[in-house]
Amino acid sequence: MPPTRVHGATGARTALGALAAALAVAVTALSGCATDGHREGDGVPRGTTLRLPPRHAGFDYQIGGAYPPPAGVRIVSRDRSDSPAPGLYNICYVNAFQAQPAERSSWPAGLLLRDARGRTVVDEDWDEPLLDIGTPAKREQVARRVNRWIDGCADKGFDAVEPDNYDSYTRSRGLLTASDATAFMRLLSRHAHTRRLAVGQKNTAELAGRRARAGLDFAVTEECGQYDECEVYAKAFDDRVVDIEYTDAGLRAARARWGDRLSIVRRDRDVSVPGSAGYVRETG
Repeated sequence: MPPTRVHGATGARTALGALAAALAVAVTALSGCATDGHREGDGVPRGTTLRLPPRHAGFDYQIGGAYPPPAGVRIVSRDRSDSPAPGLYNICYVNAFQAQPAERSSWPAGLLLRDARGRTVVDEDWDEPLLDIGTPAKREQVARRVNRWIDGCADKGFDAVEPDNYDSYTRSRGLLTASDATAFMRLLSRHAHTRRLAVGQKNTAELAGRRARAGLDFAVTEECGQYDECEVYAKAFDDRVVDIEYTDAGLRAARARWGDRLSIVRRDRDVSVPGSAGYVRETG
């Protein structure tokens, strides 16, 4: 089971609302979406058909532990260690850009990002070392490991994968760039597409304009209502957006403008399971 966490809500978010407004003008809409929700192109191998998540559908975010989806849910996101929910559209959560604490020792030391003094660069909020994707060779090595997890998602029957911490470069102390992140995501997307998995962009509004370059098919956002970022994702992904809010105010903001277009749910910040003291799930 993954650590219970809000993966994308940390970091320098205060400026993103203004950034989102600027990006909304520049981001082009997703092209090539058929009415049946399947797509080819944008790096998808010829003859491969992807199943994309439905627009404006009931959604539940279960990365803190799987449980029977509530009535009306059509899309579920679960950790790669769990199994898909039968009969629904299932997104497989993978922590792709950082090493979770329990898995740190399983990563070769040379694939953990290090500063000029040789110290591992860590996301202090979650005690997760950043993976070193700063060169083509390192990206290939890291991708080989992450792609095995993506294979596991495909083998279990998931429809899509959600590679988390796309924005790790913003916490790299300048050692990684947006181009490094995009290039690495491209490697993951290409592999996922060969396994007929769609790929969701996790947060990172500032890179929504690179959707096609990174091979991304839809978006999984945290608090796009709270931080006024939903328009960026909606334009980039043609409303194929699933959004998790963690406050009443965020849910109200998301639903007020996007409630008839995007898939929106409020969860507790620990994404806990029903019966837990802090469990929250609301849709409006």
